[in-house]
Amino acid sequence: MTTQPTDTGTASDAGFRVDDGFHVFDTTLRDGAQREGINLTVADKLTIARYLDEFGVAFIEGGWPGANPRDTEFFARAQQEITFQHAQLVAFGATRRANGKAAEDPQVRALLESGAPVITLVAKAHDRHVELALRTTLEENLEMVRDTVSYLRSQDRRVFVDCEHFFDGYRANPEYAKSVVRTAAEAGADVVVLCDTNGGMLPAQVQAVVATVLADTGARLGIHAQDDTGCAVANSLAAVDAGATHVQCTANGYGERVGNANLFPVVAALELKYGKKVLPSGALAEMTRISHAIAEVVNLAPSTHQPYVGVSAFAHKAGLHASAIKVDPDLYQHIDPEMVGNTMRMLVSDMAGRASIELKGKELGVDLGGDRELIGRVVERVKERELQGYTYEAADASFELLLRAEAEGRVRRYLHTESWRTISENRPDGTHANEATVKLWVKGERIVATAEGNGPVNALDRAMRVGLERFYPQLAKLELIDYKVRILEGRHGTESTTRVLITTGDGTGEWATVGVANNVIAASWQALEDAYTYGLLRAGVEPTE
Repeated sequence: MTTQPTDTGTASDAGFRVDDGFHVFDTTLRDGAQREGINLTVADKLTIARYLDEFGVAFIEGGWPGANPRDTEFFARAQQEITFQHAQLVAFGATRRANGKAAEDPQVRALLESGAPVITLVAKAHDRHVELALRTTLEENLEMVRDTVSYLRSQDRRVFVDCEHFFDGYRANPEYAKSVVRTAAEAGADVVVLCDTNGGMLPAQVQAVVATVLADTGARLGIHAQDDTGCAVANSLAAVDAGATHVQCTANGYGERVGNANLFPVVAALELKYGKKVLPSGALAEMTRISHAIAEVVNLAPSTHQPYVGVSAFAHKAGLHASAIKVDPDLYQHIDPEMVGNTMRMLVSDMAGRASIELKGKELGVDLGGDRELIGRVVERVKERELQGYTYEAADASFELLLRAEAEGRVRRYLHTESWRTISENRPDGTHANEATVKLWVKGERIVATAEGNGPVNALDRAMRVGLERFYPQLAKLELIDYKVRILEGRHGTESTTRVLITTGDGTGEWATVGVANNVIAASWQALEDAYTYGLLRAGVEPTE
């Protein structure tokens, strides 16, 4: 569960303000929300807006007021419920309709009624889109841009113009595409954004076009890059290299089709690689937390391999890497992970060498003291177990138990298993029943416990609790959070070896354990026993032997 960001300011212009000469503009709440699988409520949008403001982006595009009730409500509530410390709220909409007047256009009126101090207008910059989609003339399209921008400026709104399909339009008719940019700038738009709407551009192409348009129009330019070629971040930075001073992004790269330029690697590059101060002091170190918090709100698992903020972004597995990192972490890391709120992790696998094991031990709080014989035993034990199908890079808790057993010369035990069994019954009425019985020895006492569950593993878990909580009341806090099963290669069908990974939590942290056996229940029992053992160790309970 993530904590909610809080409002602490007293005025809309309080707090840090970046130099207006360069903008980071976030469109998660509008363009990012178009990703398949994302469906934000108004409450979700308000929460994300608070996180983005806390992070320190300059502008937050909240949606299209008047286009749907949810976005209209969002702007109304945002004005009342959020005191923005760093960002300005932006309303998105379109230029007026053809052959009308901006002052009389209901959609333009809704933008003003949103109360947003900044408005982004989408305008057609591709001649074929003007003629086929808007069904008007090229001249009228320019007048639509001029009239709408001028009117909104007369109403004391700051205006940005998104030139939709700009790069495709520039390829087809460069002079007309540039005329849209000139018209918007001359009418009073602060920034004219060149949009790679189809996401088909490459960095060298973007850089060349932006440089030419900048030289030919003199307008202040921005970039909006979709990620269909996997180049959205690179295209955004290429535009900056060419002179763009406004970059539009979305948190975690959310967006239509494959997504948009990812806010977090763009901001990290600007701050750490370009030396641009685009965030409040200390905000960059909150980036990993903000990324994961927003992922929690949209109900999508954070990408483990996302640059800078993914849990694997600074994870090292190869023994060669670990040996170098032991000498100097910078040898295999392009930045200090703490700069973006992340941490370095050592992964333990059959690729691990002595350095990997020693560094992982320190990470887990087990100092192996440079004992070459001990470290060698651990390395061989890991390789032997991984050959059987265990995986410790995904099960730190099981590895720590193995490590402590080798380092201390004993296995930490809180119970002895005499036997266990599960029964799954298919009843005549079509319902299913699962029952488990466990026979355990705890502190010299034999325990027999039976319980029912939603499945055989759940029944085993409940039976263990019935038998053990009298001796270890700390187990009441434990909760099974995730359960994964994988059939390992090497055999066929139901004869295959099974690996089970279980994630357990106690309300203050989570840990993962692994079990491997020739059937899923036996593998689950191993992982459950490790999970309970680690949970009790974590709670400070002394083992019975």
